[in-house]
Formats: sequence, structure tokens, C-alpha cells
Amino acid sequence: MTTPRDLTEPAPPATHGLGHERVEPDWAPLTAAEAAHVLGGPARLRWHSPRPLSAAAVVEHDGRRVFLKRHHTSVRTLAGLEEEHAFLRHLRSRGAPVVDVLGSTARGEWTYEVHSLGIGTDLYQDALSWTPFASAHHARAAGSALARLHLAAVGHDAPARRVQPLVSSFRVFCAPDPQGALDAYAAERPALAEALRADPLDADLARWHLPLHAELIPLLHELEPLWTHNDWHASNLLWDTAGSGDTVSTVLDFNLSDRTTSVHDLAVALERNIFGWLDLPSGHVPVQYAHLTALLEGYAAVRPLTEAEAEALPALLPLVNAEYALSEMHYFHEVTRSAENTALARAYFTDHTRWFTTEPGLLALRHLRDIARNLTRH
Repeated sequence: MTTPRDLTEPAPPATHGLGHERVEPDWAPLTAAEAAHVLGGPARLRWHSPRPLSAAAVVEHDGRRVFLKRHHTSVRTLAGLEEEHAFLRHLRSRGAPVVDVLGSTARGEWTYEVHSLGIGTDLYQDALSWTPFASAHHARAAGSALARLHLAAVGHDAPARRVQPLVSSFRVFCAPDPQGALDAYAAERPALAEALRADPLDADLARWHLPLHAELIPLLHELEPLWTHNDWHASNLLWDTAGSGDTVSTVLDFNLSDRTTSVHDLAVALERNIFGWLDLPSGHVPVQYAHLTALLEGYAAVRPLTEAEAEALPALLPLVNAEYALSEMHYFHEVTRSAENTALARAYFTDHTRWFTTEPGLLALRHLRDIARNLTRH
């Protein structure tokens, strides 16, 4: 006989997939009994996250609500989580509006982390990746918040992260020889190397990525290393809606953070929010030009771009998702063992970059270059 689910607790939702559709989760949803075991006392689930790469929920425990997230140890060990948590502690010490790390623990094949909820309203709770802001005002506010985060990140001099899936790094395209760097990247990840033997990248890298990288090479030495968020999407921000205009009140989800550069992170923010990649299979990628301009203006009002950053941004933008696509291939091939999603990540490695060589893509890069040059530090 089964025990009825407590109807005061939310039913676990289908998760976000790699397209417009919701899908069945790869990871079993958190349960109240599991949360109670991890937190050390009675717990009640209040909301399940629809994000696909882990299991997470808002949990009521000991008179307060916290955010509990579960990872498989093949994705995050305690040492891997500590890299993120050390960055969060640094940011909080500098006054950045990020959540408080309340703890982490490993139980068998699972690793758990607990955070405070943060302050503000989750206006984009159900927003998919690669979907736009609700307004240019939100884009401007997000740009300003990103610049403030970059200023707060200065001084966190930890090395780049250890080898693990699902990290948005800057290791392949920061190298003078991306092909050699890609070979080294794959050699450290045997499952990725296996996937790439079945579907090699070399020809696509040479045709689509290396010409853009050639524009970046003279500027690389002028881009200061910095620990960055690397997943700056509207759904990872909480908002203060009380004033005359919404502002960012909390920044969430540092699971993809790593040591990159500020302009790399700015390119990620544009890539995640401005371009409608979910429509790429139809042949038309919507571009939110007003949001692009607003996000850059909001950023530069707080932290003006250097001339090198302004020139690097259009070269970096078509490349930033390629390296994350490698990490997703690693994850899907080794951890979830999904041939379909591995193939989609492999397609993203090429297709996002290739789109920027089309007339609409070149137009977007010209617009970006003009805006960025006007916002440099004088």
C-alpha cells in the first residue's frame, strides 16, 4: 500500500529540456524525507526547481526556508562545490548581493549544498535559457548588476577550476593554439574524448571558430583574468520590484563559475539573453537589439569597457558557448549517457558560432562593435 503524497507540498514538475519542450527529469526530485535527513530535522518542500542538471527545491526547515540542491558526485564533489562557495564568500565579503552558503555534505553517491533564499522576487522563475528579458529596463539593470559583480570579484585569486562537467571555462579559446588546447581539454576528460572520436570537431573548428579566434589573439594579453558567473541569465536573478523600476536584488546559481575574464562573462550574458537560439532549427534567430544596447549601457555606466575589451567582445561572443558545449557533451556522454543530448551539445558547438557568419549574425556583430566602442573608458 502506498502512502498518499502530502497535498500541501508541490508536485515535482517536468524539467526544462534543450528546446522549448518540458521533459522528464534526469534526476529524481528531492523528497521531504531526503531533505530532513540532510538538514537534520523535519522538512517540508515548498517548490521544485525545473532546472535540468541537478535536483533542487525550496525547503522549509527549523522555522526558515532554504534552497537545497543535490548533485551526483560525478558532477560535483565537495571539493568542486568548495570552489564555487569560496567565490560566493568572497563576493559577500565585498558587499555583492549573492546568497549565503549555509553548508554542504556528501551522502553516498550524492553531494548536497544549502543556500539562503536571497532577497527579491523571482520574476523569471519559469524562463528557459536563451529567452529574452521582459523589457529593455530589465536588460539595463542586469548589465549594471553584472558590472558590480565584476568589481566585487576583483581580488579572488583562486586558480581555474579542477576538471569536472558543467563548468563554463575559458581554456580553449584563450590559448594561442585552440586546436592544441582542445586536444588537451579532451585528454583530461576521457568520456568527452570518446564522444569526439565518434563525431570529430577539427574541421568545424578550423572553418568556423579559428577565423574569429584570429581576431581575438592580439587582444588576449590585455584581458585580465577574473572569476566570473558564466551563466548570467534573467532566471538567475532576483528582483526588487518595490521602487519606480525593477532592480536586481540577488544573484543566484554559481555552478558554472570559473576563472575567465570580465569581457568573457559579458559575452555570455549577451549570448544567453539577447539571441533566441531555441529558434535556430527554424533558420531564424531573433535578436533583441534594444536589450543588447541596454545591457551594454547598463554595464558600462558602472564599469566602462577598456578599448581591448570593446574590440574583444565581438570576437568572443560567437565563441563563448562553444566551450560550454564541450562541457555539456562531457556531461551528457559520461553522466546521463544520453546520445541525443550529446549530439545536441555537439551541434551547439558549431551551430551557434556558424550563425554569426551569416548576414543576420554579421549584422548583430557590427551593431555590437559600434555600441561597445562608444562605451569604452576614455
